[in-house]
Amino acid sequence: MKKLKVSIVALIAGATLFASCDKNEPTPVSQGKVMVVHASPDAPEVNVEVDDAKVNTVPWGFLANSAYLPVNAGARKFDILAASNNTQVLTANATIEKDKNYTVWAVNKLANLEVVVTGDDLTAPAAGKAHVRFVHLSPDAPAVSVKVDGAASNLFTNVAFKGLQGFTPVDAGTYNLDVVLADGGAKVLDVDGVVLQAGKIYTVYANGFVTTTLGAKIIVNN
Repeated sequence: MKKLKVSIVALIAGATLFASCDKNEPTPVSQGKVMVVHASPDAPEVNVEVDDAKVNTVPWGFLANSAYLPVNAGARKFDILAASNNTQVLTANATIEKDKNYTVWAVNKLANLEVVVTGDDLTAPAAGKAHVRFVHLSPDAPAVSVKVDGAASNLFTNVAFKGLQGFTPVDAGTYNLDVVLADGGAKVLDVDGVVLQAGKIYTVYANGFVTTTLGAKIIVNN
């Protein structure tokens, strides 16, 4: 009987110890993911901080982008700093939701630098399909449409500066894209040889100045 009492006491002590350990374990932090893109044509290289913590290891120049970075859910502060002297040039706030994906774009001319935040739906494409979206980030360009070269209809229609039309399923393949003026159809940019692989998700964004450096860049989002 005495041995039985000792065993019961030991079991209770062990259960109490494990319960205590469980209570002391940290609660998992809810997070979303954020990609940061430098899309301001005349801005210098920058550093980026989230809630005052630097997220890049080397300065980011025009057209640079990060991978998706884990960021705690909730109201977050994003600071953009000139890399040359680490002085703050822009602060923006965004609410990050648990398990959601976002892109934070630094856009416009340096004199009017601003941040645009987009939600990124990274749902997997159907078999044989890719997803692609278009973002207009050329500060001096009018509204544009995007079509596959030779196609009668637009893939994206009447997208103004800072606007986007997002993730659209297309057959996997290689495409030549035409960026045309939305109000007249005149071509302003060729984007040739765009390879869209099955199962992949892409962002095509117009960048630079329409009179000098207009171009397009493609980001693979997954």
